Amino acid sequence: MSDDLLALFRQTGALLDGHFVLRSGLHSRQFFQCALLLQHTEIAADVCGRLAEKLRGVECDGVISPALGGIIVGQEVGRALGKRHIFVEKEAGGLVLRRGFEIRPNERFIVAEDVVTRGGRVQETIDIVRANGGRVVGIGVIVDRSGGQRPDYGCPFVALIEMNVETFDADTLPPDLAGLPAVKPGSK
Repeated sequence: MSDDLLALFRQTGALLDGHFVLRSGLHSRQFFQCALLLQHTEIAADVCGRLAEKLRGVECDGVISPALGGIIVGQEVGRALGKRHIFVEKEAGGLVLRRGFEIRPNERFIVAEDVVTRGGRVQETIDIVRANGGRVVGIGVIVDRSGGQRPDYGCPFVALIEMNVETFDADTLPPDLAGLPAVKPGSK
């Protein structure tokens, strides 16, 4: 399944090659710009529907996602599962629950995200759900590019694509990357 999905990423221009600075501050030769894939509504419904199928056995009350990248994923996964979708968004450097969204005590959520490298946004989202009395019962992402280095979140984690994409600290760049201008195409 991931080969045809990778082909879709390339076909839509959503898998970029070059020198990229990730949100984590790490540098990489590849960047998954899921927005370029998900802008095509039929593709978004198909890809997120595949993710929802992998999560169908997880008993949940709703889907939550971190803005901005996870919003379309969460909306489509929630729609495919017949569950409501809410999101957390940036405010003063961190993620917060806003817009009147509420999490009821013991309400069970699946966290949906587009891409995970270190898993920081997923962990922030989990922390918000727990701080509001809810429970995270599963996590679904389109791309896990952590190479197995993501945290153990203590619940089922599913991804449509799992890749070990090399990342580098700014002070240990290989010569081919050091010679290219770095771009930061992701979320601010």
